[in-house]
Amino acid sequence: MTDLTTKIKNLELDTLSNVRTSKSKNTIKAYNSDFNDFKSFCAIHGQRSMPTNPKTLSLYITHLAKTSKFSTLKRRIASISVVHKLSGHYLDVKHPLISENLLGIKRKIGTFQKSKKPILINHLKNIIEVISKETKPNIKLKNKALILIGFAGGFRRSELVSIQYEDVEFVPEGVKIFVSRSKTDQSGEGMIKAIPYFENISYCPVISLKNWINHNKIKDGAIFKMSDKNVSLVIKKYAKLAGLDPSKYSGHSLRSGFATSTAEFGAEERSIMAMTGHKSNQMVRRYIQESNLFKQNALNKIKI
Repeated sequence: MTDLTTKIKNLELDTLSNVRTSKSKNTIKAYNSDFNDFKSFCAIHGQRSMPTNPKTLSLYITHLAKTSKFSTLKRRIASISVVHKLSGHYLDVKHPLISENLLGIKRKIGTFQKSKKPILINHLKNIIEVISKETKPNIKLKNKALILIGFAGGFRRSELVSIQYEDVEFVPEGVKIFVSRSKTDQSGEGMIKAIPYFENISYCPVISLKNWINHNKIKDGAIFKMSDKNVSLVIKKYAKLAGLDPSKYSGHSLRSGFATSTAEFGAEERSIMAMTGHKSNQMVRRYIQESNLFKQNALNKIKI
């Protein structure tokens, strides 16, 4: 092998490494999980999974459409495409066999996504009241701070459990929390969420966070020391105790609750996005639309 060939080969390896590094470990893990399902389909039906072709991918999408949401189909296509790129292969996911098939499926099954319910203000108060009845101070302080900070900051559950002591700065107005990396910030630029003091101290996220940190004398490391899955379990536990259906709530309910509640109280789209970190206004507008279902309802004009 010549020196020039060796250099080119090394550049190819470095380039492939850069491409892989551009995605977070969790994202790559999700891509691989999706691809493994496709790989199993190909094995059963005698098709080639790597590299594959638009026809095989289109058949797989038709197969999935029988039991999956439209959003799942689009995610699987994206995952299979990325795994091909990471392996040095090109897959034309915009080929008519795929795009026209998707269009037909879309017309058949629709695209509406029934997501988990948001935790709104009344729900939040009920949940906090239940937590306040905990007899063990450590559990009470931790879960109260977790729920209130998660809601007030519009945090994803992965962001919430990643908060480090060094990321928290208490200021006269409230608290500033630095989010070093999130789902929509793969480059790691980070953002700061500013949470002000609430007038009602019983539901104040800033005071609750202070109480939790002071009680445990936290001086470094993760503030909550728990997995993101446990956030969802905590929410479901207290939702049930508060008389809500736990199956309808998840770790995302705090984030969607923040967006829906602030929209209902008149917060502007850009203010909501500044806190949640959404890069696209599509999802935020969906929250705003949901908050206005009764407020801007045409039936309000009827007087009977």
